[in-house]
Amino acid sequence: MELYTIHNPIADEVPILISSPHSGTYFPPHIKSRIKPELAARPDDADWFIDKLYDFAPSMGITMIEANYCRWVIDLNRYPQREPLYFDGRVITGLCPVTDFNGLALYDGKKPDYREIEQRLEDYFIPYHKKVEELLTGMVERHGIALLFDAHSIRKSVPGISKQPFPDLILGDNDLTSASPAIIAAAYEVLEKGPFEVQHNIPFKGGYITRFFGKPENHIHALQLEMSKTNYMDDDEIKYHEGRAEGMRSLLKDMFINIIATLK
Repeated sequence: MELYTIHNPIADEVPILISSPHSGTYFPPHIKSRIKPELAARPDDADWFIDKLYDFAPSMGITMIEANYCRWVIDLNRYPQREPLYFDGRVITGLCPVTDFNGLALYDGKKPDYREIEQRLEDYFIPYHKKVEELLTGMVERHGIALLFDAHSIRKSVPGISKQPFPDLILGDNDLTSASPAIIAAAYEVLEKGPFEVQHNIPFKGGYITRFFGKPENHIHALQLEMSKTNYMDDDEIKYHEGRAEGMRSLLKDMFINIIATLK
């Protein structure tokens, strides 16, 4: 299994890279054998079908990279130094998670120790991030600017993180620091005109990927879009819902059109 899949533009390239670090569901056998079988069979914390939801991107000139390995192998959107993303009491799964978002234990067998976590960093985390950096650097060389758009989804209700259901869409930019005001506005003004409840940086302001790569002073901007899975999946958040997905895809396309105009 390749670590990641890259979808190159099939139209004239624009300087946008969509990253989908959590849509993968594959486990290496030596890890899968230690995780509870019913959980490994369908990892609930995966960003199911996000790669499918955004598959229009190459036709707009946008490059896309998606991780193929499950986030329970290693979470590509956590600090490699194992620092927590938030300090407000919510459940925060680790770099190599041992529980799901609600604290349910993942492993029947041996949990990853320090040495194994370091090996997973070398095998899975670092190659993905190096490729993202390479793609963004190339865009800056060709266009003078680049935007990393980190695409995510989450269950509408996750009591371990929030007692209240999540809004439909949460745009994150690390408290206005990971992208220019113009790029942030280009995304947000389209999202808030749609038929969805939209929040900005609350309760998610962007994970490690947004915070690390978003350096406007270096001409690399980053946004994270978190969305409730009910926006494009069925009520049980198990199956892809074509009707709901089309409505969301239409809004996302409009958002990217506005962002592309801003990047020129």
